Amino acid sequence: MTKTDIVQRGWDAVAAGDWDRLVADYTEDMLFIMPGQADVLKGRAAFRSALDGFGEIVPPGFEVTGVRNIEGTDEVISIAGWKSDKVAASQFAIVFRFKGDAIYEERWFLDTEQWKGAF
Repeated sequence: MTKTDIVQRGWDAVAAGDWDRLVADYTEDMLFIMPGQADVLKGRAAFRSALDGFGEIVPPGFEVTGVRNIEGTDEVISIAGWKSDKVAASQFAIVFRFKGDAIYEERWFLDTEQWKGAF
């Protein structure tokens, strides 16, 4: 299984709302970093707990409209299209960094002003 396959399995888990399946591919000491957030989530348990409030941390009507993955040596970059009730179409990028076959860092890059305005 490639690192891209692991990331795609995560996207499939997100689409299904299967948070336990999603976090299974992360290290225990993983980091989740999203622009505009006051805190960085540290650890798989904190990440999993935050996912229970997923609907509160994404804009109303949020939907991923497509994903393209680019694989490097120890990372995968996802370029994702998205839309919401207030945003007709946009994109963001996520860098997934790996230790072996597990993700140890997920870092989002997006237009934070557009994201805030989508709420």
